Amino acid sequence: MAYWLMKSEPDVFGIDDLKRVRVEPWDGVRNYQVRNMMRDDMHKGDLAFFYHSNCDEPGIVGIMSIASQAYADPTQFDADSKYYDPKSDPDEPRWLLVDVRYKRKLKRNISLKELKSHPELAELPLVKRGNRLSVMPVDERDWEFILGLE
Repeated sequence: MAYWLMKSEPDVFGIDDLKRVRVEPWDGVRNYQVRNMMRDDMHKGDLAFFYHSNCDEPGIVGIMSIASQAYADPTQFDADSKYYDPKSDPDEPRWLLVDVRYKRKLKRNISLKELKSHPELAELPLVKRGNRLSVMPVDERDWEFILGLE
């Protein structure tokens, strides 16, 4: 099993939205590195932290599981979608997504500020300078440490 952190803006799609719908396609990824991780490294049953970004207090707010293998993101073919990509070919889709399944909310928001305050998490990609990816791997050791902060 692998562990992940996946970012979403709570005013677009937050942990409460996922709790309500239970399973949701994680669409709109338009970064090749993230696409490749979803395609090559992410597997059904992996666990992911749900991270609220671009908000007053960014942080880890919940846990979800990966509910599918990667497949073509249909928004790339929808001309009305903000994620439309006219260069993507349905026979060889450029962009992929995975479905995620709600597991639970954390007892509290573990803020980015708090995560940065722990030297034990110095290698966590989220706290490293310049890392702006919306999906990133989390070491099992970091996963367990973060859960211990709850």
